Amino acid sequence: MKFIHLSDLHIGKRVNEFSMLDDQRYILAQILETIKLEKPDAVLIAGDIYDIPQPSVEAMNLLDSFLDELFSLGIHTMIISGNHDSAERISFGSKRMVNHMHICPAYDGKTHKVMLTDKNGEVDFYMLPFVKPVTVRSMFPDEDILDYTSAVRSAISHMNVDTSRRNVLIAHQFVTGATRCDSEEISLGGQDNIDASVFSPFDYVALGHIHGPQKVERETIRYCGTPLKYSFSERNHIKSVTVVQFDSKDNIQIEAKKLKPLRDMREIRGSYAEVISSTKSEDYIRVILSDETPIPDALSELRKIFPNIMRLEYDNSRTRLTDSGTQGIQNPKQLNPLEIFSTFYKERTQTEMDKKQTDFIKTLIQEIWEES
Repeated sequence: MKFIHLSDLHIGKRVNEFSMLDDQRYILAQILETIKLEKPDAVLIAGDIYDIPQPSVEAMNLLDSFLDELFSLGIHTMIISGNHDSAERISFGSKRMVNHMHICPAYDGKTHKVMLTDKNGEVDFYMLPFVKPVTVRSMFPDEDILDYTSAVRSAISHMNVDTSRRNVLIAHQFVTGATRCDSEEISLGGQDNIDASVFSPFDYVALGHIHGPQKVERETIRYCGTPLKYSFSERNHIKSVTVVQFDSKDNIQIEAKKLKPLRDMREIRGSYAEVISSTKSEDYIRVILSDETPIPDALSELRKIFPNIMRLEYDNSRTRLTDSGTQGIQNPKQLNPLEIFSTFYKERTQTEMDKKQTDFIKTLIQEIWEES
């Protein structure tokens, strides 16, 4: 059984106010060419199909044309919603889908499974859209569901997976240990973390949510990553399509097929004189100038060489002094909300929170996250 693992298309996304639709159209055409060459039995799309719950007409049309192409190839296509999607909008009309187009509806407590057959027998594909504890708890009120790990474990337990068979899960969650990027939606204090142990019934887990391609815990629990770079923290990523050859439970081959974007996302450092002499490029650029004084009209002049320059910054003795002298919380993205609040509380009161206060804030953070 051969399948292609995709996720986090984020169709309609804007990066620093630049529309990525042309870039997405280009990369989706390239993905289709890869699919035609590989001739997989199935294509799995693990959530965040769109970038926002109510996508533009242009974004919807682009997805529609991509799915039309897949449909015409006769390849089984399985789609789940991610945290950026509206599950109801993604699954609209799914009951009327025929043959090989499988779109998972919003989570309803039921098992959504597609069974495919190859020369080695049957493979079961389980589809689990992005879920929060509050959603799973509403389906199984008698179960002890306190966090994301217990929520996903509960959802999987109700799938009644036969572990003697070949099993694949398509899911969209943040697994503890995965490396994040700046372009991802950060949860309150890592409240959305789940432990990889919940995936033990599955031979391969096709994950979405994290933008950098990577494995977690074992080779077969994988994020394929985004097909495009959506932040400068991803500038060194090699974007790809993940191709999986699943012959038996102990024989799973994974290969990354590299993608080449219409425009790359790069960072250029140096003095204004050095940067202004660069070769003209259509790439998305962040320029970091080392000049000690601001250059008049630097952005407009640099845009003549880099029409798609996204950001202009300075790194000099003045900015470094300002950064080193900044009070308050350092590297807040690396801290969870409890740590941030604790630091803020200590700065304001010169005392540490006691256990009662800490427990109260923990509960409050959990409630806010579940309702957001």
